[in-house]
Amino acid sequence: MRHHNTKRKFGRDKNQRKALLSSLALSLIIRGKIKTTEIKAKELRPFIEKIVTQAKKDTVAGRRLIIAKLSNRKPEVKRLFEVVAPKYVDQNGGYTRILKLGARKSDGAKMAVIEFV
Repeated sequence: MRHHNTKRKFGRDKNQRKALLSSLALSLIIRGKIKTTEIKAKELRPFIEKIVTQAKKDTVAGRRLIIAKLSNRKPEVKRLFEVVAPKYVDQNGGYTRILKLGARKSDGAKMAVIEFV
């Protein structure tokens, strides 16, 4: 039984899932908006919102935790702390928005755009 197991597996093992979420989060931080499948966007939302909440505090320990979560990509983490997080200092959550698009033509997967509000 899978009671209370809410995470999606995406047909990948644990390390591949972590790499996928890290990659999607980095792309979102760099571009501010990305187009992906609806399920990946829904899984990315809590991951990125926890990172932004941690980045708002701007502590050395928080910076190191975020660098570890985002595959040791320091320029993107610097952008997160200097550009993205200061926008949401007065806001308690709800930093991202998911806009649903139509199905992808090739395989019919539901697509969505996830962006910072």
